[in-house]
Amino acid sequence: MTPAPVPAPVRTLDPAAADELTRAARHVLAGTGTPAARPEPLERVAVTAARLGATVRHHCRPVDTPDGLYVLRGLRVDDTELGPTPPDWAAARDGGAVWNVLLLLLATVMGDPLAWTGQQDGRFVHDIVPSPGHEREQTGAGSTALLSPHTEDAFHPGRAHLLMLGCLRNPDRVATTAASIRKARLSHEDVALLSRPELPIRPDDTYHEAHAFDGPPPKVPTLWRSADGLTLRFDPAYTPLDDAAPAYRAAYGRLADELARVSVVVCLEPGDVLVVDNDLVVHGRVPFRARYDGTDRWLKRTSVRVPGRRTRPATEAHEHGYGQTVIRAHS
Repeated sequence: MTPAPVPAPVRTLDPAAADELTRAARHVLAGTGTPAARPEPLERVAVTAARLGATVRHHCRPVDTPDGLYVLRGLRVDDTELGPTPPDWAAARDGGAVWNVLLLLLATVMGDPLAWTGQQDGRFVHDIVPSPGHEREQTGAGSTALLSPHTEDAFHPGRAHLLMLGCLRNPDRVATTAASIRKARLSHEDVALLSRPELPIRPDDTYHEAHAFDGPPPKVPTLWRSADGLTLRFDPAYTPLDDAAPAYRAAYGRLADELARVSVVVCLEPGDVLVVDNDLVVHGRVPFRARYDGTDRWLKRTSVRVPGRRTRPATEAHEHGYGQTVIRAHS
């Protein structure tokens, strides 16, 4: 059942700050030549981000409520300049190039953008669009299947601390779902049980090379307590729950039920940027039927590591990550 709409916390950029960000993004693009002929302009992004004003930095402060998320609002999308929604991420090429840089600027203010060698050719900004033939997949290319609530890249110890979803187009108001573990009610017994490293989390279907990795999958805890509260690592679609003891499966089911109870839906409008704390919040997407006519939903996704953040078990340092390498932008 889709949760009832609940307003997400919103941080609204005033027009001057929104214009500052857009001008900065266009300045970066103007200095890097033809977008199709260059890699992502990370050095220019870093220099430009350091010059952004106090208002932008204030809005990019850490997620500071139990909701574990907020919507940054006030940026604008030129739908004509954008062009048609591509049929898959590879066809996007430089579609929405200004927004690639906008998200990188925001991500750089918040921390360190990251990419993966095995996903979307190592790009730091991913295009999330429905793709023909992938409708039932548990990935961003899916559409008709409910995208189960999950921690982004839960299989890997180097996963993002923050996830950013920038909306370029969403005419059908397809909702993103989100649920914070800090709002869930769980018994002490269930928390203790789910804090044991009982099961692995496998890589999702976008990481083709990871599925061939020759190594025992590490068992990881679903929950643990960090200094500021309960934290989670959750991806039921890629967790072999049938391998767990009945008591563990029952506790996992109660956790899933609680996350569904506290879930909110966020209908992003063009120009909105959803920022999610990936240690607190699982996110998903309601089903929809794509038209594949150039007008479908189109999001941009960026992942961010926050230097110095200590919220995860020390044992994660020993995981192999299924051979997937994290690329960090500014380190």
